[in-house]
Amino acid sequence: MTVKPYEKNESKKKQVKTMFDRIVFRYDLLNHVLSFGIDKRWRKKTVSLVDRNNPASILDLATGTGDMAFMLSRKIPGAIIHGADLSPEMLAIAKEKALKKDLDSHLTFEEADGENLPYEDNTFDAVTIAFGIRNFEDIPKGLEQIYRVLRSGGRYYILEFSMPGNTIINKLYTFYFRKFLPYIGGLVSGDRKAYRYLQESVENFPYGERFVRILSDTGFKENKMINLTFGLVKIYTGIKK
Repeated sequence: MTVKPYEKNESKKKQVKTMFDRIVFRYDLLNHVLSFGIDKRWRKKTVSLVDRNNPASILDLATGTGDMAFMLSRKIPGAIIHGADLSPEMLAIAKEKALKKDLDSHLTFEEADGENLPYEDNTFDAVTIAFGIRNFEDIPKGLEQIYRVLRSGGRYYILEFSMPGNTIINKLYTFYFRKFLPYIGGLVSGDRKAYRYLQESVENFPYGERFVRILSDTGFKENKMINLTFGLVKIYTGIKK
């Protein structure tokens, strides 16, 4: 089942773009508040994994307002980093933040469709994507694009929400996602449907071993997943041989 933010006949891709353009000015605040600040730790853990292989060039897909790209820039200062996103409004915020942080010369932010990337084959040593893969209209096609733009030996790092395996935690998590999160997110952002979509997209995402199989079918090798915070999120990693 394809989960979309709004009840329209438009494609999921167009709706996701509209959604992020609408909530952009409260996006960072709500990310940190609704995750109780743990989202920063999740990103830091992902960045630490990227740093182990010291990539010279990195593509941060679904970069949003640039949080992951900025962390990568600080941790791996010699790397060339491209942040790509479908939403021009999100990218405008990312560029403003880069200027304030004096990082505009080290980062490039570009509007790009993750399922039809404008980069040449074998361009990047690493591709990262934080909480964005479930928003793709065609996930296998997006993964094929990641595979294409990675160099041989390049690695992907995908950080994404999951449903925890522990029954008690799963029930608490589901209650929070279905009741509390859409209410608070909608109240602050003015778009309750966007945060209802967040819950529905997480529950419908093929997380865990199902996603690992999709990654393997794409051609990636050495695919692994790391559970964080009782399995609330997972980091998926693998290599293009």
